Amino acid sequence: MERSGSINAPLAAVYEEISNLQTWAAWNPWHPAYRKGVDVLQQYSKPPTGLGAWFTWSNTAGSSASGRVEIITADSLKGITYNMTHPAMKPVKGFLELKSTADGKGTAILWRLETNVGITPWWKLRGFLMDRMFGSSMEEGLNKLRNLCEKP
Repeated sequence: MERSGSINAPLAAVYEEISNLQTWAAWNPWHPAYRKGVDVLQQYSKPPTGLGAWFTWSNTAGSSASGRVEIITADSLKGITYNMTHPAMKPVKGFLELKSTADGKGTAILWRLETNVGITPWWKLRGFLMDRMFGSSMEEGLNKLRNLCEKP
């Protein structure tokens, strides 16, 4: 599943937002603090940016809602790749790919999520419906990221 767009901001400004895991709560719909009113315990690596940075979350109510995100590649000119694990889903590899727009004034972004759904029929069906189920969330996230990066 993937979504793309352009942001009227320099590549460095966009990279700063996507490579800092603490800023994800403001734009990434899968960050546990993105939805207001969700009570989760979050822990971040020090520093929370760049290659090897990670964050974990767990529900303070004691449910099994927990997970981890770790940046596995980071390049200020190309973007980041990350792994996301959560007990209720298959591991996900995420890509936030960046490049300068043709005029050099903005940034083109491609957000892609990949997972291996295996052979179980339920997961195959879920994989088939993934774009329909989660595509609008990706679009919302990219729009919020655009708004953050384009603020004067």
